Amino acid sequence: MSHPSRSKRPYLIRAMHEWMGDNGNTPHIVVDAGVDGVMVPAEHIKDGKIILNISHSAAHNLKLSNEAVSFRARFSGVPFDVWVPVGSVLGIYAKETGQGMIFSHGADQPEPPEPEPEQKEVPKGSRSHLKVVK
Repeated sequence: MSHPSRSKRPYLIRAMHEWMGDNGNTPHIVVDAGVDGVMVPAEHIKDGKIILNISHSAAHNLKLSNEAVSFRARFSGVPFDVWVPVGSVLGIYAKETGQGMIFSHGADQPEPPEPEPEQKEVPKGSRSHLKVVK
């Protein structure tokens, strides 16, 4: 029996964040601010989205868990505790190069399990087609 698959999105966010930091770039995430549970400063939302700098210098106490991206940052000088469910992250990119990754809406869903092959039912009482060879 197979175990349900976890979303790839948090792993990809962490990997891209590390890669960008290793290359001296500034990682930013694009967030769908309309998703339930998103806690960001409303005055910085544009067209239902917000772009957040998640570099270690800007995002204090940054946590990139399987459930959410969370940190404390200053917005126009005012501290704010940010909480962004992983499913609301639409993409991650490096500010300097624009390189990154965009997530499709279905990307956070685990892959459906493979259907089990159909078993042909052998009618009872029928003889086997195998012969005993000596």
